Amino acid sequence: MSADSNSIASIYRTNPRGWAIVLFIFLALGMVFSARSALGLIMPTWEHDLGWDRTFISSGGSIVLVFMTLISPLAGNLLDRIGPRPVVAGALLCVGASISSTSLMTQPWQFILLFCVIGGLGYGSLAAPQASATIAQIFEQHRGLATGIATSGASGGLLLMIPLLALLVEWAGWRAAFAGFGIFIMALAPVTWLLITPASRSVHNAAGGGEAALTARLGLLCGNTTFWLLFFGFVLCGFTTSGVIEVHLIPYAMSCGYPRIESATALGVLSGANMCGMILAGYLADKVNRPLLLGAIYFFRALSFLILMQITGNPELLFLFAIMFGIFDYSTMPVLASLVSTHIGVRVMGLTLGLLFGGHSAGAAAGAFIGGYVFDNFQSYDWVWIVSIGLAFLAAVLSWLIRETRGEESAATPAAA
Repeated sequence: MSADSNSIASIYRTNPRGWAIVLFIFLALGMVFSARSALGLIMPTWEHDLGWDRTFISSGGSIVLVFMTLISPLAGNLLDRIGPRPVVAGALLCVGASISSTSLMTQPWQFILLFCVIGGLGYGSLAAPQASATIAQIFEQHRGLATGIATSGASGGLLLMIPLLALLVEWAGWRAAFAGFGIFIMALAPVTWLLITPASRSVHNAAGGGEAALTARLGLLCGNTTFWLLFFGFVLCGFTTSGVIEVHLIPYAMSCGYPRIESATALGVLSGANMCGMILAGYLADKVNRPLLLGAIYFFRALSFLILMQITGNPELLFLFAIMFGIFDYSTMPVLASLVSTHIGVRVMGLTLGLLFGGHSAGAAAGAFIGGYVFDNFQSYDWVWIVSIGLAFLAAVLSWLIRETRGEESAATPAAA
């Protein structure tokens, strides 16, 4: 126990302010992801109170996803050029203003403007890519572990904040709950400004962060084989996670005979395993061969779909799948961020991860659509899972084609190029 305590203390002493920022990013991501997920929570209430149909409300989620796809690379590029402080603070202000002002809406156009457009700007500016790029600029040692802990806030937020928000809605009504939630998120913005100072960034990572022209940095990425292997792997990652599982797991479980509450509980268990998987993968990214680790995550994700295809009449298998898939779900992110930092460069990390996240979103959109199309035509999800197995295996192969190197990230920066 003493050795473990000393080890934890020594890790903390390497960058005390940095670890405080890690915990803050964990909290900020939890708030942002919970705000976006509140749409599903509040949808039946808006149907009743505002008289809007579910198709219209659901379309708002699609608009948010489009804005996130467009904004993420821009926010990442801005983070590279001026640092994470204004990007993170601005994102929190947008998300908080969106949620709090949504509490006043009465017309459909207000929903599109306030929740979807203004909120989409914030959601696209503070997601896992921007959080990972922020941590990369602050840490040189223990970067993988720090990234894993910080980005796991996305799952932690869903696990903790959504039930709390549901209780607030029941107790005070959705308008008061949204107003209070939005104000709390906006209050985090000045904390960002005080905590993430320019001095927080390591000298190595802060110097020359984004002087190179955007065209030069895009040219660097286009000529980088590792970028394309990661990009196409991450497109397939989006299909097999956010696309088919986050959208279709509950409907699939219900089609297998499980009640709605049990199906939703399985998704909650998946989120909890998700958080553990991200932290574990971040820790391992500092210790082992990262392309091998990333490929293994995709490989075991593929195997988990074999369990999913057998869950009918066997709730133990449903929850076994939730745990296994959760461990190998978002755990790609800290490994991906670690590879980008050394194979492409910390100084273009925001732009790189933003582009990779755009590919992930495109894959997710394809998975969500194809899942619904296949079920409508065949009344079964079997082919969706079979295709997902093949795509996850392909993502594993693409990852294993990357050559491991832990050389100086500056070797890959636009300035050096």
